Amino acid sequence: MPIILAIESSCDETSAAVCVDGGILSNIIANQTIHEAYGGVVPELASRVHQQNIVPAVQQALQAAKVNKNDVDAVAFTRGPGLLGSLLVGVSFAKAFALAKNIPLVEINHMQAHVLAHFIGDNKPSFPFLCLTVSGGHTQIVLVKDYFDMEVIGQTLDDAAGEAMDKTSKILGLPYPGGPLIDKYARLGNPNAYQFPEPQIPGLDFSFSGLKTAILYFIRAHVAADPDFIQKNLNDICASVEKRIATILLNKLSKAAVAYGIKDIALAGGVSANTGLRHGLIDLCEKNGWRSFIPKLEYCTDNAAMIAIAGYYKYLKGEFTGQDVAPLARMPF
Repeated sequence: MPIILAIESSCDETSAAVCVDGGILSNIIANQTIHEAYGGVVPELASRVHQQNIVPAVQQALQAAKVNKNDVDAVAFTRGPGLLGSLLVGVSFAKAFALAKNIPLVEINHMQAHVLAHFIGDNKPSFPFLCLTVSGGHTQIVLVKDYFDMEVIGQTLDDAAGEAMDKTSKILGLPYPGGPLIDKYARLGNPNAYQFPEPQIPGLDFSFSGLKTAILYFIRAHVAADPDFIQKNLNDICASVEKRIATILLNKLSKAAVAYGIKDIALAGGVSANTGLRHGLIDLCEKNGWRSFIPKLEYCTDNAAMIAIAGYYKYLKGEFTGQDVAPLARMPF
């Protein structure tokens, strides 16, 4: 019955979790509000706040799980990808904890952990399955053959879907983080009010740079004609943008499911918290007789629970890491 302490610090959430025999007993997430004034994550500030949050987060995770630090069998941590300074804080803490307790280290790929978040709880997909991983930095369709046998079969050629949402929120003058606000206002709007283009990219790859440009020019033109255009139509704009991003993602995912003959379809990553995308996936799967899998909201955004469950499966395989490990800002999938 291995007890895994997990650390996640890839961007601006400091998170610690405890996994006991494959079950998540705690998942503490400390958010960083300091970035709101800058409209996005400032890497240097993020790393400094991680230093402040890491010890309290770990203490809270152990206390919530009712686990003594001396009983921990291994430390799992995010090695990458992510912001180098942020990763360094988590990696350094994990190495120090493991060294002090003479227990093994387990390095985890952040994007693989998003996929493996589907193995928290009872409703698990069956191998092989497809997972659409969508965040501010990544947009991928992953063919998941086993816990750590994954193949990226489609990905963005430029910007990520989450970045397109973030850019839209800035254009609309929404405060950071804008993604949840776009989701909120979209629930009140008409998704068919405005039509935005769908990139014609062959195969299973994505592109969002053109969509971002189209949204920018659309807003500029309408604001030039009516300075109050955004205020008057905010809900409809958000709903229309959200619908187009969701249809781009789901159309490619559907194409992949048909091409590979797979009926278990999963969604992961920070953007998987978006209501329109979640409902869109469910509707798509119901229409085609497929099974849909979406993590609970607390496991969609960056969190240590997904690192813990990935660490648990690696622990069972005996795949440990030496003390000479260093963080990787870019980490091969």
